[in-house]
Amino acid sequence: MFESKYSNVLTVILVIIIVAIIGLLCVLGFNMYQNYFIKKDAASWVENQQENEKEGENEIQENNTANNEVVENPLNQIDNTTSTEQGTTSRKTYKGFVTLGTMEIPKIDFTYPVLEKASPSAIEVAVARLYPTTGELNEPGNVVIIGHNYRNGLLFSNNKKLNNGDKIYITDNSGKKVTYTIYHKFETTDTDTSFYQRDTNGKAEITLSTCTD
Repeated sequence: MFESKYSNVLTVILVIIIVAIIGLLCVLGFNMYQNYFIKKDAASWVENQQENEKEGENEIQENNTANNEVVENPLNQIDNTTSTEQGTTSRKTYKGFVTLGTMEIPKIDFTYPVLEKASPSAIEVAVARLYPTTGELNEPGNVVIIGHNYRNGLLFSNNKKLNNGDKIYITDNSGKKVTYTIYHKFETTDTDTSFYQRDTNGKAEITLSTCTD
C-alpha cells in the first residue's frame, strides 16, 4: 500500500512538472512570436519611409528633367510638412507618436523609428529623443536618444554588443542619411546629465542611452 501511495505521488509530481514545462514553452514561444513581429513591424515602417522618400526624389528629378532644370539636392524641394491649426508642423507618425527620422544599426539588427519626444508610453514601442527637446536629427551638437534595455532583444537590448568603430545610420525627415561611428562607451549614473550638452566642434553627434539592467 505504501508503494502504491508513493507511486501515485510521483505520478502527480511528474504530471505537474510536464504541465509546467509545456506552459513555460508556450510562454517562451509566444514571446518569441511577439518579439519577431514587433521588430518586423518597425523595420517595415522604416523601409516604407525610405521607399517613399526615394519615390519623391525620383518624381522631382523627372519633373526637373522635363523642365530642363538642374537641382543640386532634389530632397530640398520636397515639402514633407504641412501647417496645422495651431501653426505647428505635422510629422510622420509611428503608432501614434511623432517621429524625427529612423535609425539603423546593422551589427545588432536594429531598425526603428526615432520618436520626437520621450515618454513612458513612447519608449515602449520605439526609441526616442531625450535631449534636446527641440530641433532635428543630423544637426550640429549632441542628441541623446533613449531606449529600453529589455531582456528580449528589442530596442536597445543589444547595445552592449556594440564596440568602438561600429556604424549607426540615421535618416532624418528630410531624407538625409548620416553615418555615425561609435568612439566612446561608458557607464554612468541615472542622474548624470553632464554629457548631454557638450562641445562637438560643430559636428552632429548622438548618444544612445539605456539602463544597465
